[in-house]
Amino acid sequence: MANHHSAKVRIRRNERRATINRNRIGRIRTHVKLVETAIEAGDKSAAEAAFRAAQPEMQRGAQKGVIHMNTVSRKLSRLSARIKAMS
Repeated sequence: MANHHSAKVRIRRNERRATINRNRIGRIRTHVKLVETAIEAGDKSAAEAAFRAAQPEMQRGAQKGVIHMNTVSRKLSRLSARIKAMS
């Protein structure tokens, strides 16, 4: 258990940030899943719309340090390629 006041404050702050980060990761996963389900359904317009909604959420996650920037770039690139490959 923390003995110093600053350590107790840090514990409380870490719990708040962990909740925020967990929610952010969940939103990213949800957006990616929406894009993937639209691709699997073969609906290109819905996939593009979901992709446009997913991009800023993923970029924000990278900016906040929840997910690595290279991971976001790779996932966006692969999703984009899958959407472009749809006929």
